Amino acid sequence: MLNQATETTATPVTKTGNWARWASLVVMLYLLLLSVGMVGGGFKLATGEHAKTLFEFASHPIAGLMIGLVATALIQSSSTVTSIIVGLVAGGLPVSVAIPMVMGANIGTTVTNTLVSLGHVRCNTEFKRAFASATVHDFFNLLAVFIFLPLEMMFGIFEKVSHWLVSPLLATGDMSMGGFNFIKPLTKPVIAMVKDPLTTNFSDITAGVVLIFLGIATIFVAITAMGKLMKTLMVGRAREILKNAIGRGPLHGIASGSVVTVLVQSSSTTTSLMVPLVGSGVLKVREVYPFTLGANIGTCITALLAATAVSGENAAFALQIALVHLIFNLTATAVIFGIPFLRELPLKGADYISNMAIKNKSVVAGYLVSVFIVIPGAILAATM
Repeated sequence: MLNQATETTATPVTKTGNWARWASLVVMLYLLLLSVGMVGGGFKLATGEHAKTLFEFASHPIAGLMIGLVATALIQSSSTVTSIIVGLVAGGLPVSVAIPMVMGANIGTTVTNTLVSLGHVRCNTEFKRAFASATVHDFFNLLAVFIFLPLEMMFGIFEKVSHWLVSPLLATGDMSMGGFNFIKPLTKPVIAMVKDPLTTNFSDITAGVVLIFLGIATIFVAITAMGKLMKTLMVGRAREILKNAIGRGPLHGIASGSVVTVLVQSSSTTTSLMVPLVGSGVLKVREVYPFTLGANIGTCITALLAATAVSGENAAFALQIALVHLIFNLTATAVIFGIPFLRELPLKGADYISNMAIKNKSVVAGYLVSVFIVIPGAILAATM
């Protein structure tokens, strides 16, 4: 009887807790939409007529790539960085300048996996497997940029395809659905409440900078909270998808990696789940490889959501850069994983670096510092 009573009282509490989490998730999504609007509005205020001069520092594609890479490596969230980029495009940043930044964000997000692999450092066999699992994601993203950034610089492939996709919206300059933007009425009054006192009491430049920082801070809070809430609500289901999909073939792996990443709202979390499983020998690097590619695709959802917050003359361009992120990851997966020779390169790179790492553990530190800090910093300094 006591057990029955306990079960009866526990169920409503659990249901109430879940409803509260879902409500909190809606609030965080609203904050994300607000924050992107704040970044875009602040960028317009701060730059004014001088936007072109401000963009010159990142006009070189390699510089843009390094900015995206370093920013994501420091923040450890490609979702956050791409959402900020969407906000900047909404404020006037040219899509052509933003595309390399988005590519760089893909590379920078993979640091977390490598750090997780250090948990196996005491056992060389486990560490080799774990480190290879962590770095196969790095090598894939590096290879994707190595192939597609030069093509983008020469032919503007992603810019043209994404431009074609948003061209119906360019006639109105507003990303409305059926002529009615349902996001703007929800966000505009709150953004005005924050913006108006700033423009009244400060210069446009100061007000714009403050609004940008407030927007970026809100993006951090919203995406971090969304990630935690989604993990609490969905991690059980995510594990079920993971358990059922791994080992059932590469297409299942890519699809499940995409779904799990959408559920937990973090590609770092998705790919980090794999590292201990490979390290302990439950899965092989080759089996989780497609899953990590799916994570790249699934993480694009956040930028697409962020783009729905934008209205006005740059709304279509904000959606365009979010689509670039998705098209780039889909194309890289199709081309690299679809061509046997290219498919093997990330696996061989991961195997090579993991062999070096078990011989000398300082290789891990050297790899992290050089790939994510020293080389990008040096290239960025040289191109500015």
